[in-house]
Amino acid sequence: MPNFITIANQKGGVGKTTTTLNLASALSLQGLKTLVIDLDAQGNLSYYLGFENAKDRFTINNLMFTIANNKDITMEDFKSCIYHNDVNNIDYIPANISLAKAEYYLIGSLSRETVLKTILKDNINLQSTINEYDYILIDCLPSLGILFVNALVSSDSIIIPVQTQQFALLGLDELEELMYQTKKRLNPRLEILGILPTMVDNTKISKEILAELNKKYTDKVFKTYIKRSVEALKSVQNKESLCLYKNVLGDAYKNLATEVIQRSEYIC
Repeated sequence: MPNFITIANQKGGVGKTTTTLNLASALSLQGLKTLVIDLDAQGNLSYYLGFENAKDRFTINNLMFTIANNKDITMEDFKSCIYHNDVNNIDYIPANISLAKAEYYLIGSLSRETVLKTILKDNINLQSTINEYDYILIDCLPSLGILFVNALVSSDSIIIPVQTQQFALLGLDELEELMYQTKKRLNPRLEILGILPTMVDNTKISKEILAELNKKYTDKVFKTYIKRSVEALKSVQNKESLCLYKNVLGDAYKNLATEVIQRSEYIC
């Protein structure tokens, strides 16, 4: 059974997608088979992994729409949504703009909060493929809507990237409240795996935010910090993980993967 981890923050620009890509790559380098799911209609993660959008290309939206309409997903349907990125050695289920419709069709769906869980955990016919993976990472859109709740219901834990800049802590209380309500009502296994400080630099505000995070979340804050660097932008442009080369950020994500593995053992 894989370890399911949601990577989310309702604030945009904090490094969710970069974290998902590089963590998946770092896990892969440790010999762990990883599947990433793009749950953002903007499809940035899918783009970074080389997904070529076309009408005949299946995405996470096809799977969720099928379940929302009370139909079954076959193994063939599921496998048709899984793509492989050779450069980063990552399997992924992509998203595109069609996922923006999910908020509308899920409204009328029975048990709308559990549609993704039905695909990933409750469908016996798909388990042989799903169980091939050690980790399944879900990259969320910057929102606390129904798609985010679906991710939480499907996950064992959540990683929250937090940019150590002004206003970084705004909205975290709302995210935590929704997470704990989801844990109480829909997914008692759900835990915070860790708070990940991102875009850390030597400015006063960055140091203050880092201190606040450590004070508020104590041992929930990862020991690994992701520093601000132009290398991150270059890796996005090249569609290659930072972990594939010898650099400070690549080493940081490799260290993060080690922490994730260690913490996951206590949750699962």
